[in-house]
Amino acid sequence: MLSIYVRHKTTCKYKDEPTSRRCSCTKWLVGTLPGRKGRFRTSAKTTSWEQAEGIARQYEAAAAGGKDMEAAMSLPTVKDAVDAYLADARARGLVEDTVRKLTTIFEKQLLSFCEQEEIRFLRDLKTKDLTAWRKNWKDGQLARKKKHERVVGFFWFCVRQGWIPQNPTQAMGKIIAKHTPTDYFPKAEYAIILSACGRLDDGIKRAYDIEKRGQRILALTELMRWSGLRIRDAVTLEKTRLEGGKLFLYQAKTGVPVYVVLPPHVVELLLNLPPGPKPNPRYFFWSGNGNPKSAVADWQRAYRRLFEVAGLKKPDSERKRCHPHMFRDTFAIELLLAGVPIDQVSVLLGHKSVKITEKHYSPWVKARQDQLEKSVQAAWPQAANGKAEGQKDGDTTEAGIEEPEAVGAKKKTY
Repeated sequence: MLSIYVRHKTTCKYKDEPTSRRCSCTKWLVGTLPGRKGRFRTSAKTTSWEQAEGIARQYEAAAAGGKDMEAAMSLPTVKDAVDAYLADARARGLVEDTVRKLTTIFEKQLLSFCEQEEIRFLRDLKTKDLTAWRKNWKDGQLARKKKHERVVGFFWFCVRQGWIPQNPTQAMGKIIAKHTPTDYFPKAEYAIILSACGRLDDGIKRAYDIEKRGQRILALTELMRWSGLRIRDAVTLEKTRLEGGKLFLYQAKTGVPVYVVLPPHVVELLLNLPPGPKPNPRYFFWSGNGNPKSAVADWQRAYRRLFEVAGLKKPDSERKRCHPHMFRDTFAIELLLAGVPIDQVSVLLGHKSVKITEKHYSPWVKARQDQLEKSVQAAWPQAANGKAEGQKDGDTTEAGIEEPEAVGAKKKTY
């Protein structure tokens, strides 16, 4: 059985109390362990009495189970696990935005929670602790769901490393997020948005030409609508990717480049784009300085203003919720409504699997809609299809019933 004592600093005012819990001096463990001869003594490597007690129990459990004590003495901390996980994420080549999100979740939020709860070692992080942490998340429901999935992935990483015997998130309930159907801008609404581009800065003074600003947001809007680019990819688009009316989207895994043909008026808008406040000959819309995220945030603010000016409303006069990603949705949905196969739309959108495209856009597939209409009509009574029950093809009388002889007419004999 191990007990805890304190090795005080010479300047500690509690140096005469070896079991004081009130100071911030290092805690040590001393006593006997199952299956080991002699007394065992080691530093708990913590200034928290509660953490030292947890470490003592871990040493005792390791000794009772016949585990290697050297391994037990190097139990990974939560910080060790987080650092290793983030390093692995970068080594795997995850995009910068994903690594940034993981850093926020684990380095800033999880470590802060563990510090507050005085949880130092990974094995001490239990399901009840994670449940308490999740309860304080301030994100929206969909963001909470995605964060939970990332936390699950982190602990599976720890299991694969052999740091913990099982994943503590397995006992946690899943977060349910209601999927909001994809919305888009029909032709009439999109025309209103284009018209609002010229009125974006009415009555507002800017540091550079208002007319140029209207032309630039018009060009960016048309680019996203007709290419399906996300706003970040559109804002940071390099001029070299536009070749002879075709826009290079990305390099497929097969090595084949994927292009989309742009309408001539969109190409003209891009080629005659007025310069921004800090022009860069390499990009259409970005200065090339700073973080692209900041540039995207500037354009998102401009779009909030644009949608206010446009004032789109639903049939019940409720304000329509609009955001720039709906231009990408409009690109995809208009293609599907025009009868373009969903697998081709998936390629243009750059989705890893057509299942992702189906998840968001399957209600808009024209072939699917046509088949559903035929299936519904096939179940109608024949009368609803223009024929009464019992009527056969070729019948000229209504409902397949012979016309009666006129009153007083003689019946013909043959």
